[in-house]
Amino acid sequence: MAQVILKNLSKIYDGKNPVRAVNDCSLEIKDKEFVVLVGPSGCGKTTTLRMIAGLENISGGELIIDGQVMNAVPPKDRDIAMVFQNYALYPHMSVYENMAFGLRIRKVPRKEIDVRVHEAAKILGIEDLLKRKPKALSGGQRQRVAVGRAIVRQPKVFLFDEPLSNLDAKLRVQMRAEISFLHENLNATIIYVTHDQVEALTMADRIVVMKDGEIQQVGTPMELYNSPANMFVAGFIGTPPMNFMNVFVEFDHGSYYLNEGSFRLKANMLHDSILSPYAGKKIVMGLRPEDFTFCMRGEVDRTINGTVSVVEPLGSETNVFVSTPSNTITGRISPTATVHKGDSISLMPTMAKAKFFDMESGKAII
Repeated sequence: MAQVILKNLSKIYDGKNPVRAVNDCSLEIKDKEFVVLVGPSGCGKTTTLRMIAGLENISGGELIIDGQVMNAVPPKDRDIAMVFQNYALYPHMSVYENMAFGLRIRKVPRKEIDVRVHEAAKILGIEDLLKRKPKALSGGQRQRVAVGRAIVRQPKVFLFDEPLSNLDAKLRVQMRAEISFLHENLNATIIYVTHDQVEALTMADRIVVMKDGEIQQVGTPMELYNSPANMFVAGFIGTPPMNFMNVFVEFDHGSYYLNEGSFRLKANMLHDSILSPYAGKKIVMGLRPEDFTFCMRGEVDRTINGTVSVVEPLGSETNVFVSTPSNTITGRISPTATVHKGDSISLMPTMAKAKFFDMESGKAII
């Protein structure tokens, strides 16, 4: 397998109004690493993947695979395999022929093709489907065939472009596990694109969060969840997303307080050094839904009072949306707790877990 390095990679679509789809992105992907590019539609993640594949010309910067600059190397000579969102199977060919086609083009001996196809089919559990045509397959089976076609190539790098987006929820969960299992067994370098942050959190060694063609943060799933670099990452990673509140930092009798107007919370002493430069200023405080305890009677400087507006039972947990005079705050409680729409309730945040962001730049205050 191979290391993949992006050095100041850029993509500009020329025209009357040029569009910069990817802007000065630098990233080092280690050999055998599973890296997921994630972000909203139009953030540049698929364009970045297509530049790695050679399906888009590189406007600026360098792409290096296994120590070789690939900017001018044709896609067929990059030793990569790509799995597309729409499977891209040949409808007139059998599963076997679809998986073998790329090897035949490369003039691989017939016996070796047969061995590779059957090995891949065994790994993916589709040995009994080799004689079928794509129209006789389910969505999940077609996706396995598309992955199998990539596996038989034995490439240095596997590229996945939102491969699970056309599957139903149950099958997506199953295929996530299968692709992760595949990574472990192939010891492959995998670059995977998705807009689904659950896929990113559950599959990746490292996640690359993108927005407006730029990399916002790179890290392990838990690094991004627990230490987001800015408000965008904090709000994008996690379901339901982090709650944001504009607060005024007050210093009173040796302690820091966060005054939102409708509530005033005493800060945790762990954050004194973070908050001291912002005394007398406004910042953004972030708290995740699981960072709240629900109680019926609030304590001064420790709770946020509001009214339950929505209750979402999810089986293993329940999301509760609480309306305050200036915000709607999402909390998470045990499914055995009794909360009803219209209840007056108090939220007690775990202030040690609060995150703080600069109001102008949106960057984390650390």
